Amino acid sequence: MTQPATGAQEDAPTSPKSPAYKESSGRSRGLRWDVRSLSLLGVLAVLVVVGGVTAPDEFLATSNLQLVLTQASVIGVVTVGMTFVITSGGIDLSVGAMVALASVWATTVATQEFGFAGILFTAVAVGLGCGLVNGVLIAYGRMVPFIATLAMLASARGLALKITGGSTQMVTVDSVLHLGVRDAYVLGVPPLVLVFAAVTVIGWLVLNRTTFGRRTVAVGGNAEAARLAGIDVRRQRLYLYLLSGLCCGIAAFMLIVLAGSGQNTNGNLYELDAIAAAIIGGTLLSGGRGTIVGSVLGVLVFTTITNIFALNNLETAVQQIAKGAIIVAAVLVQRRSLRGGDL
Repeated sequence: MTQPATGAQEDAPTSPKSPAYKESSGRSRGLRWDVRSLSLLGVLAVLVVVGGVTAPDEFLATSNLQLVLTQASVIGVVTVGMTFVITSGGIDLSVGAMVALASVWATTVATQEFGFAGILFTAVAVGLGCGLVNGVLIAYGRMVPFIATLAMLASARGLALKITGGSTQMVTVDSVLHLGVRDAYVLGVPPLVLVFAAVTVIGWLVLNRTTFGRRTVAVGGNAEAARLAGIDVRRQRLYLYLLSGLCCGIAAFMLIVLAGSGQNTNGNLYELDAIAAAIIGGTLLSGGRGTIVGSVLGVLVFTTITNIFALNNLETAVQQIAKGAIIVAAVLVQRRSLRGGDL
């Protein structure tokens, strides 16, 4: 019985190929992955130059670069979870709402009485709970991921608004607030950036070096073939949405540290930013291939754009247009690099 393909999953094939093709595909896939990564690095380098030219004193300041990395960290953690879900052929439209719900539930007066551990535990538990509901509905309820997560988006946003009553919940736990001040930086690196780096490394290892990662790619490439190969597809999908919920819970705690509060508007449009970052990074929207490194680069590109536009006092509408143009350009570059390959 055929087993799922092993090896690096950053660019796993989505359909069976001939033996001759498989023999040479490793080198070609690695080359195409390099082209995609280099193209994003090139875009990021151009943005750094633009920022340095248009706002040299502000953009290149150490404090601003730290701010860019810190802002990228929150959405970056969400994007890591989203990359796994999309690689499996699914989608999660509820990540922003889950971040909002987790952040407000973790900052209620009752929760803050338990201190640092209480806030962290609640944020992660709420994220996992929402992910569990999504996973059960999709894996065992056989609901379409788009519909199930859209329902979670509406429900979580509504519950977050119900808890807060539309007001901001301020954090009063000093140990939580301390993580966001400069004194907590480690060798000049904000703690939230270190958390993002750790999540990224763990995510890369899980996707590329574990059976869980290989099963994720197999399910996204061909769910029926994966089932025939002995993979419990429903359980795998459940785990993936749990993972997405876990990442949202971690991101919610990071946002609490960053903002010093919980609001029902937290995580607004995170789902769109996370999906866009994953896609321009090289993760196939149809499933079967995922790249954590590419997703992280996508997050950095979008965060840098936002920062440059803010420093130059440009309208949000122009920023959205620029984001759209970059998405189109990145996809065109990827399609060119993949011509004659897997797609």
